[in-house]
Amino acid sequence: MPAGFAKTPEPPYYAVIFTSTQTDDRRGYEAMAEAMMTLAHEQPGCLGAESARGADGLGITVSYFRDEDSVHAWKQHARHLGAQKLGKERWYAHYELRVAKVERAYSGPQGR
Repeated sequence: MPAGFAKTPEPPYYAVIFTSTQTDDRRGYEAMAEAMMTLAHEQPGCLGAESARGADGLGITVSYFRDEDSVHAWKQHARHLGAQKLGKERWYAHYELRVAKVERAYSGPQGR
């Protein structure tokens, strides 16, 4: 599997899709983003994540979890709650968060 792709199991599992635009105030953002990615990967039920951000500031991070309980536990993690608060106050001009159940998954071009 190419670098940057999460290695997920056969479905079903859950995807948390976080799309955001940033403000001009990015002090501390990179360090916090790296810390949260590391912390997320340590959480029970976390399967991995994929993230990208364009030059225009639009970013998408998709985190994968085994089940809804794992998604909820990550949302409520104390350090993650602190990061969420800073994001709302400082780093994000707007964001959308979506949680989806993955029913099918394919890879390519050779397929899975």
